[in-house]
Amino acid sequence: MRSVRVVGVAFLGAALVVSGCGRRVDVPPRVTVSSQAQTCMARAMYFESNRSSRDGMVAVGSVVMNRVASSDFPNEVCAVVSQPRQFAPGVMSKAMREGAPRAMAMELAASVLAGERHPQIARARFFHQKDYRFPYRNMHYVVTAGGNAFYEKRRPELVTQPVPLPETEGVTGGFVGVAEEEAPARRPGFLARLFGA
Repeated sequence: MRSVRVVGVAFLGAALVVSGCGRRVDVPPRVTVSSQAQTCMARAMYFESNRSSRDGMVAVGSVVMNRVASSDFPNEVCAVVSQPRQFAPGVMSKAMREGAPRAMAMELAASVLAGERHPQIARARFFHQKDYRFPYRNMHYVVTAGGNAFYEKRRPELVTQPVPLPETEGVTGGFVGVAEEEAPARRPGFLARLFGA
């Protein structure tokens, strides 16, 4: 009976691989996609951007992911978002009361975790409210969206955009997440060749 069970499990595993159900989905490096990460990302997007701006939310999410990828910050979304004095006070504890913006933040958080990025953010890991001005000479601005000015820190001689840019909207959208893309063509595996699929 035990050998029948082992053979049955092996056959089921082979059938799943042959049928494509065992397809591997690539996610950005160092990121564990979970409902907790999605909630943390959504909270940062909701509290940090203009709640009606898709571009602003995706830009905030892109900064979070740039920080996750950087050795200067924690390598998990929730750890980045909950760092002291980095995001809005109460970002992890306040209630997200507005229904439509909350739903939009959750949807866009999933999209950013699946790989969507604001195309103008590039390597930016910092932002501030767009109307603030700072005397620092190392702030190279890349985009203004959702009420925030996003910037990279550079050596002063490499800064070519020292003031925030005019606000832009309508840059993001139409993203197809990595889990929804077609699998790349690949050579059939051992079991597929064995069973002729």
